[in-house]
Amino acid sequence: MEADSSRHQCRLFSVPLETTNGYVNGFRDLASNNIEFKLSGSEDHDHDHDHDQDQDQDQDQSISDSESGISGPNIEQSQLFGDGLIKVPEDDKLHEFINRKFISGLGSLGMHTSVVSIHRNSCSSFMGQARLQSFHVFARAMEKKCVGNSNLRYAWYGASKDEIGKIITHGFGHCGGAGNNGLYGCGIYLSPDDSSIDSLKSSIVDEDGLRHVLLCRVILGNTELVHLGSEQFHPSSKQFDSGVDNLVSPKKYIVWSTHMNTHILPEYIISFRVTYPSTGWHRIPTSPWMPFSTLISVLSKFLPTHAISLISKYHAHHKEKKMARHEFIQRVRQIAGDELLSAVIKSFRGKRPDFLPKK
Repeated sequence: MEADSSRHQCRLFSVPLETTNGYVNGFRDLASNNIEFKLSGSEDHDHDHDHDQDQDQDQDQSISDSESGISGPNIEQSQLFGDGLIKVPEDDKLHEFINRKFISGLGSLGMHTSVVSIHRNSCSSFMGQARLQSFHVFARAMEKKCVGNSNLRYAWYGASKDEIGKIITHGFGHCGGAGNNGLYGCGIYLSPDDSSIDSLKSSIVDEDGLRHVLLCRVILGNTELVHLGSEQFHPSSKQFDSGVDNLVSPKKYIVWSTHMNTHILPEYIISFRVTYPSTGWHRIPTSPWMPFSTLISVLSKFLPTHAISLISKYHAHHKEKKMARHEFIQRVRQIAGDELLSAVIKSFRGKRPDFLPKK
């Protein structure tokens, strides 16, 4: 009973305005209290399923108000991104938890990925505190709008080292980053906590051979389905607050440009190194022996009409020199997916249609 009481004392049922540091460290406290809980509240097939899932979702909605053990006097400032970031010790449970969550979301590539460091955003500057307070205000407002469920989630965001540094210092400044190619409208695209692979694809290798992703707290509220090729830049109605690419199993959270600095709170930077295997990783299909026009023709047998129309549109822009080749290829990969593209290329090389997946 005593432990139960203690646990509830450090958890609040709404976003606190009176404490700022506790919210930034919420991930630490939730992870330390129950290292096995699932951030996304996804389905668990183990015993006590209903109880565990309800508890996970409740924990994900809750904000810790207790002080973090890594905010003491012996903090280590970031050497990669400058002031305002505090290095999380490798022997800290938080480091272990974030590391495991990140690697597990990479699939087979996780075996070839090593986390070098994790830094916490202290939000110590005046503007950092202002953005933190703003996030609190909007989280509380969303909670009231959605009758107690603001749909707070953790999500990954991959970008270059330079862009991540600017986001920490100034906030999100545009919606056209490496992973935000406009396929789902004008907004910030984040990956759910169980799908870090998509943020890795958006990250860019720096001069030291490292990649970097943000772990952010996100206010989703009521989500709506956003279709491929959408030019949306705000909720379609007052009923909705953010978008997803799939209502059942989303791979993208879409926070509109109008909300990007009020509904996203960057909390941690994960710096990592990837050693790509020589086989088993889908390479970009750029071989000259399969012209783009042929590729599009073959893809039309497997993709819906609107997807092919979008690829054809981008192909025309590329031919008119309105779009760089690498950008066009990236968009084709985004629409078709590496698995299908790899199968198409193999089939074309060997002239063996059995390589292709069935429609």
